[in-house]
Parts: sequence; C-alpha cells; structure tokens
Amino acid sequence: MALFIGARGSASVAQVKAIRRFTVRTVLPEPIAALDTLATNLRWSWHQPTRELFAGLDPELWEESRHDPAGLLGLVTREQLQRLALDPDVVARVRAAEEDLRAYLEEPRWYQGLGDAAPKCTAYFSPEYGITEVLPQYSGGLGILAGDHLKSASDLGVPLIGVGLLYQAGYFKQSLSRDAWQQETYPVLDPDALPLTLLKEADGTACVVTLPLPNGRKLHAHIWRADVGRVPLLLLDSNMPANDDGARSITDRLYGGGGDHRLQQELLLGMGGVKALRIFQRLTGGPAPEVFHTNEGHAGFLGIERIQELMSASEPLTWDEALVAGRASTVFTTHTPVAAGIDRFDAAQIKYFFDAGLAPDVPTAKVLELGRESYEGGDPSVFNMAVMGLRLAQRANGVAKLHGRVSREMFSGLWPGFDHSEVPITSVTNGVHVPTWIDPSVNSMAEDLAPGSGVGGRWDVVFNVSDEKIWQIRRELRTRLIEDVRRRVRAAWRKRGAGEAELTWTDSILNPDVLTIGFARRVPTYKRLTLMLRDPARLKRLLLDPEHPIQIVIAGKSHPADDAGKKMIQDLVRFTDDPEVRHRIVFLPNYDIAMARTLFPGCDVWLNNPLRPLEACGTSGMKAAINGSLNLSVLDGWWDELYDGSNGWAIPTASGSASAHERDDIEAAALYELIESQVAPRFYGHAGTETGAESAGAAGPSSGRPEGEPTSWISMIKHTLSFLGPAVSADRMVGDYVTELYTPAAKAGRAAVAEDYRAARELAAWTKHVRSNWSQVHVEHIDSGGLSEVPQIGDKLNVSTYLNLGVLNPSDVLVELAYGKVDDADQLTGVGLTELEPSEHLGNGRYLFTGAATIEHSGAFGYTVRVIPRHEGLASKAELGLVVNA
Repeated sequence: MALFIGARGSASVAQVKAIRRFTVRTVLPEPIAALDTLATNLRWSWHQPTRELFAGLDPELWEESRHDPAGLLGLVTREQLQRLALDPDVVARVRAAEEDLRAYLEEPRWYQGLGDAAPKCTAYFSPEYGITEVLPQYSGGLGILAGDHLKSASDLGVPLIGVGLLYQAGYFKQSLSRDAWQQETYPVLDPDALPLTLLKEADGTACVVTLPLPNGRKLHAHIWRADVGRVPLLLLDSNMPANDDGARSITDRLYGGGGDHRLQQELLLGMGGVKALRIFQRLTGGPAPEVFHTNEGHAGFLGIERIQELMSASEPLTWDEALVAGRASTVFTTHTPVAAGIDRFDAAQIKYFFDAGLAPDVPTAKVLELGRESYEGGDPSVFNMAVMGLRLAQRANGVAKLHGRVSREMFSGLWPGFDHSEVPITSVTNGVHVPTWIDPSVNSMAEDLAPGSGVGGRWDVVFNVSDEKIWQIRRELRTRLIEDVRRRVRAAWRKRGAGEAELTWTDSILNPDVLTIGFARRVPTYKRLTLMLRDPARLKRLLLDPEHPIQIVIAGKSHPADDAGKKMIQDLVRFTDDPEVRHRIVFLPNYDIAMARTLFPGCDVWLNNPLRPLEACGTSGMKAAINGSLNLSVLDGWWDELYDGSNGWAIPTASGSASAHERDDIEAAALYELIESQVAPRFYGHAGTETGAESAGAAGPSSGRPEGEPTSWISMIKHTLSFLGPAVSADRMVGDYVTELYTPAAKAGRAAVAEDYRAARELAAWTKHVRSNWSQVHVEHIDSGGLSEVPQIGDKLNVSTYLNLGVLNPSDVLVELAYGKVDDADQLTGVGLTELEPSEHLGNGRYLFTGAATIEHSGAFGYTVRVIPRHEGLASKAELGLVVNA
C-alpha cells in the first residue's frame, strides 16, 4: 500500500511545478503494522470502531486527512509512528481491530447457510462505485447503489466480485462562479495514493488486459484491486505507457467524452472486465463466477465477451448455443424509466469497432442485432445498450415496484403480443447500506437499550427510547449539520471571490431549533430542483414565518453538458443569495459522500419532487429515513410503495391532462400547502413564535416552542425507523437479489453447461426450430359450452379449440384460455388464465385442446385463446416474444 509522507507546517515554493510525481511508501513499525491492512480494506468506511481507532491516533491529523486512514498514515511523522508503536494501549487496540477484521473476513455469515443452490460466486459489473469519498469513482445514485450493494454483499457473506473502471479524474469537483454558474474541475488521482493494489503476475509484472481497436491499435489496461470488506473490486485503468494517447485517455473521467470515447469505456468495462475476472480467478484460484450481474446497460458488452469465450473454446459452441448458455446465468438491472437516459450508439460505430476483431469468432451482424431497436417505434439504425442488456440476460429487473411497471411498458416492444404485465422484467427495490448511512448517535439509541444490537438489527427498540432522548439527538444532529453548512458556505463564497469582511453573516446561517428540510441529488431537469421556487414570495413567507419558520439545505451537481440543469442551480443560488433569506436557505457545492454523512441525519424532512414516474427509485430519502428524518415526496420510486401515511407526506401529482406549466403550478402549490398546514405545525407542536432577532437571522433557540417535545412528530420518527429501517436496508435488497435472481440464474446456468452444454445445445436447436416454424401456428376454431341460458357466477365455461401447429408438437406449446371482464372496447380486464390440454390429434398438424374455467364475476364477460412456446429451459412465458392469439 502506497502512502504519502508529509508533515504539518511544511513550506511550499510558488510557481514551481514538479516534472515528475511519485508516491513514497510509509514503513510502519511491526507492532502497529496491521494499520496498513486496516487502512487498505475499505470496511473502515462503514465500521465505526475502525474509524475511531484511526481518529484516536491523532485527531488533528484525522481532520486534516479528511477522515482517510491511508492519508492519515501518510501525514504521521516517523517519530510519531515510533511513539505509537511503543504505546501498549495503541498496540492492543490495533491488534484487536486486526483480529476483528480477520474474523469478519473469514467467519461464516448469512449466505453460508443457504446451501449449495446459491451461486459459488457472482460477478457484479457497474460503471461507477460510490464506496467512500476517498475513492471518488461515482457521480450519483447509480454509483452509491453499487457501492452499497458491495458492502451489504460483504456483510452477508455473499461471494461477489465487483468489476468497474478506474477513472483518472473520477467525477468532477463542483464550485460556483460569482454569478452562480456551476464550474467543473477534474483533479487527477494517483492510484498509488488510493486504497488500491495493482494486480500482478507471479513474476511481479503488472497484469494487463488487452483489447484490439480499429486501424491496428491496441487498448491495454492495468487492473487495480480494492477490498470492500470481503468483496474484491477490480478496476481497469487505461492510463499506462503501452497505450497511445487516445487509448491512454479512455478512462480519463466518469461519463466524459463523446460517442466513441464513451463506447470504448463501455467496451473496456464489459469485455475487458470479463478478461480481468479470468486473470483474477487464475491468480487467486477462486471459483469462477456462476452468475453475471449487469448493473445498467453500460456493462452490457460483458455478454459478448462470454459468448466469444464459448465460441472459441476447444469444443466451440455455435452462436445460438453460446447465446443460450450465456443468457441463462446473466441478470440485467435497468435503472432508468426514460428512453433519453439510455446509452444509444450509431450502429455504424458498433460495426466499426467489432470489425477490428474485438470478438473474432462472433459475427458482427449478430452483435448488431442484439442492440437493434427492431420493434414498432424503434430506430433500427441505433444500437441500444439497454435492449442489448435485456436480450443477453434471461432475468431482468427494475429497481422499485413502480419502476418495474414502467420498465415493462417501456420495453414492451421486445415482447409484442403480450400484456405489459407479462413482460419478463421483475423488480427488486433498491436499499441503502445502513452501517454506512446511519449516524452513530442514532445507532446508539439501540445500543443503550440492547448492547451489541444497534438499530440496524433491532429497529423495534426505538419504541423504548424516550421522546426526550430522541428530540435531544435530533437537535444535536441538526446543530452539527448547521456547523458544517456554515463552514461550507464560507468556503464556497471565498471561491466565488468574496473577502472575509463580507462573510460575517455566515456565522448566523440556520438555526438549530428551526424545521430543517433537505434536498440533495443530481440535477437533471426531471428532478425539478427549482420547483420550490415556483412562487418565490410564498417560499419566502414559509422561510420567514414568525411562528412556523423553515430552513432548507440544498446540494447537487448537474452534468457538465447539461446547461438546463446548470441554469436551475444558478436560479436557485441567486435566490439563496438574497440577504433577506440567506440565513434560511443555502446551496452547498460539491455534493459528495462526506457531505451526505452530515446532511442526511441533520435534516428533519427530506424533500423529493421529481416528475412522476421518472424517478426509478431515489435512495436519498431512504438514507434520511434510517436517521429518523421524515419524507416529503411525490409518490414515485420507492416512496410509491412504502409511504403509509404515518412515515411522512405524499405530494399530490397533477392529472395527466395538465400541461407542463400547469403541472408544476399545481404540484408546487401542493408542496407549499403541505409544509404550511401539516409539516411545520406538527414539528412545532401546537404553537411557536420566533423572536425578532431570530427573524433577522441570529442563531439561537426558538423562544415560542411549547414546553416539552412534539409528541406527534416523534411518534412519526419512531414509526419511520421501525417500519422503513428494515424495508430500505441494502441487506434486504441483496438478499432479494440472491433468492429471486442470483440463485435461479445459477441453477439455469448450471443446467445449461452440464454434460458439455447439452441443455444449451438442445434449447438453441429447439428455439431455432420453433422460430422457423412459428408462422405455421394458428387457431382455427373455438367452441364453448356448459353455460346455462342465463350464465351465472359459478358456472363452468367449457372450451374446445382447434389448432394447427404445423410441424410443432403439443409439447412445444402452452395453450391458454384467457378470460375475465370486458370493457366497452372488448378488452379483457382482471384476466384469469387456464391451461388447455391436448385431447385429440386430428392429423396434418391439427390438434384439439380442451379445458374449462369457472365464471367468478358478474357483468360483461369474455374470453379468448392464445398459444405460446413452452420449454423447461425458458424462464418466462414471454421469453421468446412469440404468441398467437385467437
């Protein structure tokens, strides 16, 4: 592990730039050498005792290092290290922490009790990972979700390997100009100074992944390993001398560059990522992944690389066979509910790169078909990464129940003839890693009552905590947030060009006894950062209300190319600059994990007002909820399924017939009304008046609050923690992935590869046979009987249907009677399904199928018959997208 050596008070030389930079290793004395292991395993980012150990070594340097253990060790002098090594208390604490980490890494956990059905190893591919601010390889929710997935997998003992890219500048750092326009900078990261280890061969040379590029060029990448508890994370880095300048810059920054640049990043992530996995497996001797999880379409090319492996094996599979084998063990997660959020490339770009030999045994035409939008309303000239991801995975999911429904509708063109409800995309609602995001003071409430449990394991104990204790903790968290806000606002204004004499007002920003609302997320237009500004005068009245004032803390980054998002930030910041309200509403630049750890616990209410249903999940409100904050949100994403009327408030949405302007007016008015009539009065109890000084901006407790605590508000906090705590936990999420997706995928994958891929070969041949002859299948005639002259509930509907299957056999198809109520357009609703059985072979491919259904509803009733391919190797009825309706 490479660590910077530094010392406090060192001098700098102006205007002199180093021509070379390298990292000097810190040599730790043997008694405390385990600090290196503790610093390099990122478990410290969520394990409070380990963080406290490092903080206790030198509290001042801990702050200077910005809570980075490796950075801290790089700042400690050699003399101080020697003194620490001679301190028996320090040595004992280091050894105890080392033993605790060893036990965590080796002892069986939840997953080890599942038996042999669960996959021996799962590979998880994502374009970004938000694990700690020390490793800035994330832009927003997708990366934070991926980081939380790895952390919970580690805590649960799930044998998982993460795969991603190491970006030389990560995502950008955000600041504001004097006129409040977002500014971006890209500080270059030194991998040797990060908690990473370069993967090396037995002879000490660095491992290299290589991909061919057009015009005879090569793309080489090193593999860096981060340890996320029990989970290794492999990050590919193209910044190496063997590359030309173009290839070297492919991993320059997250979501940077144009079309070719982005495509090459995704080729390296997917195809290079599989190659990196194989190298890692060879070096460690660990089990090969049985399941591949593609976290969003960016990593979809992993499926092409796996097909290439199978087609180039000593006993090669055909394209069709390799596709079947690869799909069986692949899970695809989509995170976007809007087509504009999906990566789409010109098909000619894809052809250009694959013709260079990226997958020499895979026909380029087959690759192009995987991503082609060959459905009604699609663009056949475009290569759609999400479409490819769905075609390469036998199992797919959205990230909330509502998002699952939206995804089934959005991608329904891939399964024509099927109802949206039957599109084979399920959902696993996202979660958040509780130990990372819960504040220690909130966790301590449970520890005080049931030592060793913590709120994360005993959410119910919150009901035994006194109202006084909860209210005290909430105020402490609010106060800590305010201190952080004042520091950040001063720093932001200094960057905007303000002098110290202009910033005395920042000492009185916010008030620890005022209702605090938080809003922090990426700033695309659909998240509506500025909805709160719809009526500026009314917002001002809410902020300055003499009895029920509110204060708002806002943060968020806009993509560098999104000028509309930047304009929203500028409009908001200009409002916060107003001297009349700037003590009550602030915008904090450079939102990151470090800021979030104070922001989420310190807010009383978490605001979320996207355009429904454009928020796939939105986990920021989950992080607030596990700290006792109440959500105030549009019923979108996770809130749509978990809001129960007692854990926060739902912002009403306008009808679909409203224009965009009317919709924003209606929903903003609803937001103001909720805050004014419900949220603020409940927070303040039954009364509350500020002093004149406080109205002017001075900090201090509100003098008008009634004696005691707001019992109704605290009751909502307790309910939120007990109900939402386990529901929004990433442990629950990862457990759902394991049981609902990973284990079935492992079972299907094992069946596909058994006996030299016999099942995969058979399913491929059967699929080709069915597709080639499906046009022969049709329903010739349907007879019904058994009903009385006036049908009644409970009557049996007997159906006989005459089918022509051509060359197919009855065992190749599922014949269903679909029945239910019908509307004025004869559309079936509340559909029931009954399988019809073959009862007679009529010759020449003709068969009679019969069955019956019970009428269970009064009113207009209807039925029809449909035919679908059936095979034990298919994961859903709709998998092949083939259906014949009567």
